[in-house]
Amino acid sequence: MARVRGLLDGYRPGPWFDEAFDSNGAVRAAYQRVADRFAEIDSDELRRIEQLVAAEFRRQGITFTVYSDDEGTERTWPMDLFPRIIEASEWRDLEAGLAQRIGALNRFLDDLYAGEQAAINDGIVPRWLVTSSGGFERNAFGIDVPFGARCMVAGIDIVRDADGAYAVLEDNLRNPSGISYVIENRTAMVKAFPRLFNDHTVRPVDQYGQLLRATLTDSAPPAAGDDPSIVILTPGIHNSAYFEHAFLARLMGVELVEGRDLIVDDQVVYARTVGGLSPVDVIYRRIDDAFLDPVAFRPDSTLGVSGLLAAARAGTVTICNAIGNGVADDKAFYPYVPDLIRYYMSEEPRLPNVATYVMWDSEQRAACLDRLGELVVKPVGESGGYGIVIGPQAGEGELEAARQSIEADPRGWIVQETVGLSSLPAQAGARLAPRHLDLRPFVLTGERTRVFPGGLTRVAMREGSLIVNSSQGGGSKDTWVLADDGLIAGTAADASPAAAAGAGLGAAPGVTA
Repeated sequence: MARVRGLLDGYRPGPWFDEAFDSNGAVRAAYQRVADRFAEIDSDELRRIEQLVAAEFRRQGITFTVYSDDEGTERTWPMDLFPRIIEASEWRDLEAGLAQRIGALNRFLDDLYAGEQAAINDGIVPRWLVTSSGGFERNAFGIDVPFGARCMVAGIDIVRDADGAYAVLEDNLRNPSGISYVIENRTAMVKAFPRLFNDHTVRPVDQYGQLLRATLTDSAPPAAGDDPSIVILTPGIHNSAYFEHAFLARLMGVELVEGRDLIVDDQVVYARTVGGLSPVDVIYRRIDDAFLDPVAFRPDSTLGVSGLLAAARAGTVTICNAIGNGVADDKAFYPYVPDLIRYYMSEEPRLPNVATYVMWDSEQRAACLDRLGELVVKPVGESGGYGIVIGPQAGEGELEAARQSIEADPRGWIVQETVGLSSLPAQAGARLAPRHLDLRPFVLTGERTRVFPGGLTRVAMREGSLIVNSSQGGGSKDTWVLADDGLIAGTAADASPAAAAGAGLGAAPGVTA
């Protein structure tokens, strides 16, 4: 058994799957050099490195907002320094499963809004479920999207179960956030632990701006030509993801605009500039459907652009992601995705769902209510970990309230089997201890599908917690996808930190499907 010392001395994996240690407490091969490095430092040194990273994040304004925090909404982005490693063969399987899933979801959305609604007519998905979804949008009818890619940027939340098998927990198809933190986490890790990057060939993350711009360019109206005008539409500086909006604009070299910066004239969108009005071809919007156009949606919205949907319907501008995508990331829709994969792709799902029960089915509802204390209850319209009741950790009062909510509105809830979630070492005082985590990879779809290597690993920093969201006290980790050769010889001459960070590893930007 490989021995560990220092910060990992006495580390004991729980009954769930630990990604760095096996059930006997031995270090898994992929993590051996990481474990060795953390054995060389003590808690004071780790705390010093963490403080340096946090100070750099504050200096750069790398923050997120917690609206429910009475003490102040702005917080420095939390990052735990023990990295997550995904070996090349594992990642290839994940890539294929993610590309398959997004392929089916895009086909459903395009079938729903621009096709014959075949999946509904053939009974794959109930019509009433679709039309009752808060994400279903009648205004999306009649708006064509290039390549049928209504979800151009997707974030798919993935977990690992007690056996280490991957499963999809949730689809995010509207305005998924987190990619900026993936890139900034990597930059911080290269500075904090350059020797670790000398010991591994880690696939880069610095090409995301290039890939996103290529995807948005693919989606531009034909009249835009080879160099379309692209903008990012933000609700403004007070939005929780504003840092990311500004970050992506800088990364792609495009303008960051608010609704007041755009105007529609004769079904063409223009940006107001010091040189006059300039046509806009593609809008990467970070505004929810309801606020996007006060003419078509909420008349009281000051965030959107009047007449924007008319321009999209006329084909003079592309909105990314397309409106109406929320119907397919409604949690009540999630149980039907495996059947949609079989229907549209004629394949078995490569990535399964977590076992899920729908509360509008009276038999499933009765069975779940009988053992609610063993299950996880989720409201279909919430995000960020809000409203979730984890049965094994809930008190009787909380369970009774969940039971009453389900009975009052069965359409508004799903129930899932409790997944232990895999764990990794994370700082817990003067030692590293197991903490649960998930993974949000990002999938870009234009003329082709690209699965970006890695993703946002979120970690529950409280002992025993299964809620990984940063708004609920969670942190993050740098996610390393190893190239085919994995570990390298281990001398400083084998790979420079700059190369490991991405300057010299640009040949494998992602899978295409």
